[in-house]
Amino acid sequence: MSQSISLYNQLANHKLFSKSVNFGLKRIKLALKLLGHPEKKLKNVISVIGESGKFTTLFSLKSFIEANNQKVTTHVSPSLRDISERFYMGDKYLSHKEIKKTIKQIEKLNIPLTVFECLTLIYIINASKVNADYNIQETGALWRLDSNNINDFPKLQICTNINKQHLNFLKRKTLDEIIKEDVRFLSNFTNIYIGKQTPYVLRKIKTQLKNNTSKIIYPNSWKLIKKGKQYYYQDRKFKIKFNTKNIYSKGMFENVCLAIKVALDLNINKKTIQKTLPMLSFEGRFQYLNEGKIKKKLFRNEIIMIDGAHATTDAQNLAKYLKDIKIPKYGIWAMTKNKDPDLFIKQLKGVFKKVVTMPIENEFSSVSANELYKVAVKNKFKVEKSNNFTEALKKISSKEKKLIVCFGSLYNCGNILNKN
Repeated sequence: MSQSISLYNQLANHKLFSKSVNFGLKRIKLALKLLGHPEKKLKNVISVIGESGKFTTLFSLKSFIEANNQKVTTHVSPSLRDISERFYMGDKYLSHKEIKKTIKQIEKLNIPLTVFECLTLIYIINASKVNADYNIQETGALWRLDSNNINDFPKLQICTNINKQHLNFLKRKTLDEIIKEDVRFLSNFTNIYIGKQTPYVLRKIKTQLKNNTSKIIYPNSWKLIKKGKQYYYQDRKFKIKFNTKNIYSKGMFENVCLAIKVALDLNINKKTIQKTLPMLSFEGRFQYLNEGKIKKKLFRNEIIMIDGAHATTDAQNLAKYLKDIKIPKYGIWAMTKNKDPDLFIKQLKGVFKKVVTMPIENEFSSVSANELYKVAVKNKFKVEKSNNFTEALKKISSKEKKLIVCFGSLYNCGNILNKN
């Protein structure tokens, strides 16, 4: 863990690497040119784009591909517990030693880069040495100028749920602008999969893609159905039962449906998918902590879960799930500065008996507990503030039967997982 923080600090404090967001492709394309174009060695590149659901879609697809005895590398953002999680190389994650070695290689180029561009290069350089069947890259934010947008002929591009999460990166700060940034610049030479959207967003996506020459698979090509308490994936050819143990919300089921559709089109058979579904679980996303140090500190009647929900759509998905749980619910809320805490917490009205706010440890962009406290008070929540997670837990834990939900930040989920 300390090595991971040390590597992040090395990048954040490096004179060549800027930790601020600065979209653009010129810098990374120059770096790739000087490196001899390692990105051209990546075969069957799959890009995962959107505001919500990217990781669950990517991880599900990765799991189906591996169950089909094929090799896959992945680049994800952010990492939860350790920087190495960003770089999966088919059978292992990059070691800290390998990451340090690659950073030195990038330093020699003497090109000013953002930290995220450097992280993208670390993935591309190392993935280019692996003979993988597929290489899956998750965008950081938006698509047009994201550093992962460097492949001329990707195998396919997957667009998950588009919402207002990344408004802060845009001038006009409109949903239409986000849709344009994500969708208009998708490849004309690939297969494009559009995940579940609101009717408004889907209509706008179709307008943006009307002149795109790629094969476009829209979300009416499959559906999520529910019979009683059981969910199913269904399209014209297949019906697959969700015999899952660790998928809880409708939003997550929709993401897995999207991954199933892609997997089926990649000729991964129904039986392989069916066999893989029970093994799916997503760290930091609707994750119950059923064992570990934190669980041991709680009373027997207390249940704890973590969810990195930080966009308004994520909060709506979380609220819908929690409202069906009949025991009292208490929240521990942390968030980064580039989000909209007021709009976010509004979605969770009536869910929690009490919320405790906290800052995110080791995160310079954390919103203070006091600021979140003021937002919660404004929205008429019963709320307390705390200096850290341990203090927040103490303010909630008691013999009362309850569900404790830690939400608002994937970074905070990572910290909690490390403590556990």
